[in-house]
Amino acid sequence: MAYDETSQQKRLAARLIGVGGALPKQVVTNDELAARLDTSDEWIRTRTGIRQRHLVSGDEGAVSLARDAAKRALENAGKTAADVEAIIVATSTPDQVFPSVAVRVQAALGMERGFGFDVSAACSGFVYALSMADSLIRSGQAASVLVIGVEVFSRLLDWEDRSTCVLFGDGAGAVLLEKGAGEGEGILSTHLHSDGRLGDLLYVDGAVGCCSGKVALKMQGREVFRHAVVNLAAAVDEALETNGLKGSDIQWMVPHQANLRIIDGMAKKLALPSDRVVVTVDRHANTSAASIPLALAEAVEDGRIKKGDLVLMEALGGGLTWGSALVRM
Repeated sequence: MAYDETSQQKRLAARLIGVGGALPKQVVTNDELAARLDTSDEWIRTRTGIRQRHLVSGDEGAVSLARDAAKRALENAGKTAADVEAIIVATSTPDQVFPSVAVRVQAALGMERGFGFDVSAACSGFVYALSMADSLIRSGQAASVLVIGVEVFSRLLDWEDRSTCVLFGDGAGAVLLEKGAGEGEGILSTHLHSDGRLGDLLYVDGAVGCCSGKVALKMQGREVFRHAVVNLAAAVDEALETNGLKGSDIQWMVPHQANLRIIDGMAKKLALPSDRVVVTVDRHANTSAASIPLALAEAVEDGRIKKGDLVLMEALGGGLTWGSALVRM
């Protein structure tokens, strides 16, 4: 009997069955930042759309946030840690250089099998991790994968630099994927890109993890904005063309939450009304690799995004890295 590759691929295609998010307890408003920086709520809101952000405190960190988001995704899916075969964590801010956040979460969930690893692609990290998880499932390497985006960017910021410290927040989001997507369901395609020649537009000057010594995020904001507009548009077109779709076919856009002006620009390109775009940047600020799964979890849990909806995800981050994903819920 001949091997039917098309049938095999359909049988193993990844579907998204659970979502979850986690945010630190501490909320810091623009007014609170303005009390110690040369800035104002109006200045921040008009340029970014941000009103507040969550920041870690006490014993909160990347592992604890990722663990909590993962638990909520499992609960949302009606699964337990025993059902998971792999964990991929997208993060630029691990608690330790190693072990990875993924294996720490594996231990925290009580998993006694499988494997885990971290992915570093800055704000595009979740799209990269989603693509890797989809490939693992399609190849038969794993039947179920937890994909987590988590960031504790408050560790990387110069809190005296008003041009960067007001932009970011901390948080985690998670999705659970498993094999067995039906026709036209699940992850339809993912599209990844990077251009290392643009690495100095957005980078962290220093080491990662909880270590001594000064680390600081550096960004050429205008140049990053310009490349975001061009590259995200191209990644969205690529996703649509690959699947033979038009912008009007998209029911929801869940973008990386970096800047409200970029989000609005992408929505206009797709002719999507504002009530079909998930926006959390006003309350979460830029949580980097966590922003897409956090926003997705919120929209699924409050009933906006439903089973069968076609969802577009897109992101651009330091590297520069960028990418898009189309998912039928």
